[in-house]
Amino acid sequence: MTLKHASFIARTVFVKNNDVEAACRVLNRILGREDILDQFRRTRYFEKPFQFRRRINFEKCKSIYNEDMDRKIQFVLRKNRTDPFPGSS
Repeated sequence: MTLKHASFIARTVFVKNNDVEAACRVLNRILGREDILDQFRRTRYFEKPFQFRRRINFEKCKSIYNEDMDRKIQFVLRKNRTDPFPGSS
């Protein structure tokens, strides 16, 4: 993602033309992308050890699944692969 101008530098959001709402949206997008909001929500209350283990295992499984699906999607989107069913078209 390339922007014409830097909208933020190290979690410092620039406010242009006194448009605070747009700056807040940019800040929330940055915090959400870096999982800071999720970490804040998790640490607001004590997380029991079994919940911690369950969450960690779920995140591992989800990342493995997403990685596998990305690999399969990239395979399907390739242009120069051979026809799996020659002569059928």
